[in-house]
Amino acid sequence: MGFLLYYALFISFGLWLATLLIISFSIYSSSEKIRLVKKTSLFFSFFQFILILFFWVLSDNITALTEFDIYNFQFHKQWLFLYNFHYVIGIDNISLLFLLLTFFLTPICILISWNSIKYKYSSFIICLVFITFILFNIFCVLDLVFFYIFFESILIPMFILIGVWGSRQRKIHAVYQLFFYTLLGSLLMLLGILVIYSHIQTTDIRILYNTNFSFYRQLILWASFFFAFCVKVPLFPFHIWLPEAHVEAPTVGSVILAGVLLKLGTYGLLRFVIPIFCDATYFFLPFVYTLCLLGIIYTCCSTIRQVDLKKVIAYASVSHMSFVILGLFTSNIQGIGGSVFLMLSHGIVSSGLFFCIGCIYDRYKTRILRYYSGLVSTMPIFSFCLFILILSNISFPGTSSFVGEFLILIGLFENNHFAALVATFSIILTAVYSIWLYNRIIFNRLTTCYYLKFSDFSKKEFVVGFIFCFITILFGLKGSYIISLIEAPLYVYLSFK
Repeated sequence: MGFLLYYALFISFGLWLATLLIISFSIYSSSEKIRLVKKTSLFFSFFQFILILFFWVLSDNITALTEFDIYNFQFHKQWLFLYNFHYVIGIDNISLLFLLLTFFLTPICILISWNSIKYKYSSFIICLVFITFILFNIFCVLDLVFFYIFFESILIPMFILIGVWGSRQRKIHAVYQLFFYTLLGSLLMLLGILVIYSHIQTTDIRILYNTNFSFYRQLILWASFFFAFCVKVPLFPFHIWLPEAHVEAPTVGSVILAGVLLKLGTYGLLRFVIPIFCDATYFFLPFVYTLCLLGIIYTCCSTIRQVDLKKVIAYASVSHMSFVILGLFTSNIQGIGGSVFLMLSHGIVSSGLFFCIGCIYDRYKTRILRYYSGLVSTMPIFSFCLFILILSNISFPGTSSFVGEFLILIGLFENNHFAALVATFSIILTAVYSIWLYNRIIFNRLTTCYYLKFSDFSKKEFVVGFIFCFITILFGLKGSYIISLIEAPLYVYLSFK
């Protein structure tokens, strides 16, 4: 059954792409083509989400695992038979959750772009298809070489997405920053992969989990992988490219970037760095804690000073991802489980916040904070949706982020009391800029020019906003189910230490 689902997913990608190309070369008028592309893309994206749900239903809730059976639905294809490189796909419960997040956001992105993308819509959807396909492989592949290939390939469609459909003139500068920062960082990982291959003649991570590297070799390999993933997260001080990319990206680009792409670095740390180089992880623990705490405090203070709405959410994302890395390096089930949960929560909450900012930008064509005030009078549904997401952003009890950050603080307190104290203090700073932002936009006197057309959420925007708010509250109230799913593979990763 697993093979059938894999083939169905790959066939759906091919059919989706083929249908888009047929529509593009058809004799329909331009408006009819765009309408067909929208409906077709929404159908295929929803169909793929249903297939991933079937993976979830069929996935075994394994309670007793070893390092050889944590991956379900494995698919194996030999590549370059002269070398020991294999295209191996496997899914455990952690990668399954990230796949659900990816395929959940895909139809959401199509709904968001329904009216906001004004030109080259077919090319935009083709770009989205490639992004989804590459992300599927990143979260499933079990070979380091193929992981690196897909890890770097995601830069190409994101470069096109921001460069072509970006909103301002600095978009070319932003995409070059995105491309070169992440590319140069990943070159260190490529060198590390070559060292691993020269040492054990394979890059299969199932074998690497049971390979003992010398301590000094671990230090070198850990540094090469860690800095590559930290640029992708991004972690302070490698975060400069992220606010620029968010500001210049269209709303869909920001949703994909914040919802999934920022998780690639933390996913790589969890999947490769921590279980494979465990001795080096303990050695560099003070260094990691220092970087994360500096990043949290610095980005929280920087967020308070921003005047661009997207930059506020972008800097807040850097702070939350630093919180995630703190939890990953606690080396206990509470901290790592909280980090995985916070990654999923951030993918929903941050995407929802960028969606809300995109809605008011589409109406008023500005993101400068001082132009907005008193929107509760004209956009009450928008104000309520933003309120729920802001509550989750400050980790209010009953929302999804509270579960993740609370577990991280518990795990961090067991390791380092001072780091837990500083991280707890940062929550106060998060509340300061979040409440200030909401109060500045929603309340006070209505100052926007009277001749602008005020309009609340449209039907499609209401559906998207309701979904984001519903899942945020659902994860906050039923987070124990997600934690129970990821406990089994996390115990296996901790057993490698």
